[in-house]
Amino acid sequence: MTEFQHIIEKAWDDRSLLNSSETVAAIEEVIDLLDKGKLRVAEPHGESWKVNEWVKKAVILYFPTRSMETLEAGPLEFHDKIPLKRNYKELGVRVVPHAVARYGAYIAPGVILMPSYVNIGAYVDSGTMVDTWATVGSCAQIGREVHLSGGVGIGGVLEPVQASPVIVEDGCFIGSRCIVVEGVRVGKEAVLGANVVLTASTRIIDVTGSTPVEYRGYVPPRSVVIPGSMPKEFSAGTYHVPCALIIGQRKPSTDLKTSLNDALREYNVAV
Repeated sequence: MTEFQHIIEKAWDDRSLLNSSETVAAIEEVIDLLDKGKLRVAEPHGESWKVNEWVKKAVILYFPTRSMETLEAGPLEFHDKIPLKRNYKELGVRVVPHAVARYGAYIAPGVILMPSYVNIGAYVDSGTMVDTWATVGSCAQIGREVHLSGGVGIGGVLEPVQASPVIVEDGCFIGSRCIVVEGVRVGKEAVLGANVVLTASTRIIDVTGSTPVEYRGYVPPRSVVIPGSMPKEFSAGTYHVPCALIIGQRKPSTDLKTSLNDALREYNVAV
């Protein structure tokens, strides 16, 4: 890996090296390792996560080394630089038409892809369901036994290279039409109710105690989160802007296979 990293870092600083067969071969090997899950853009590091910036650079450099080509999948035709993933049967992945995953994205055995999209550099771990019209953006990291409900948008990130990707840890339940972008990290077994929008600047407020506790860019493990709003002063007056409210903790009785409604019903919240 050190050799690959050295070659890619040099090419990042000097793009003329993309004409070198050694550089192209190194980039292609890194993308293949990403595709097989042997290398990740970000990986757990103790209680936090480590971003492998050089791997993200390899993904970015992969595009200018590729030529546009016509790709066919049955009656469907595409025109792109990146091929689609193949051999799902051998990978142990269930893929429902018209789910699409790009080569360079890792899809673990036991994953179910409903009609959805997974971009290059993403990592989707075993037992996860990517439901209908959900999107897993470039380099996003999705843990084991996660449910991404219909229409969920998990943001991608390639540049700036130092930016952390979106991370959804093991056992999370992400409700319909949720948006999680800009490197937000959702802790293990958290539940996001429908339509929660989390960006790096979204105020995530724990309202379960006598005083509010605020987070940004991070949802603590086992939190139950719903959309909220709070007043903000503008020149034209006071208006309510979106926020997210932590209304409780996922209870032990709420196991990993529970429905979203069951998790929220404990707090008298309907979605």
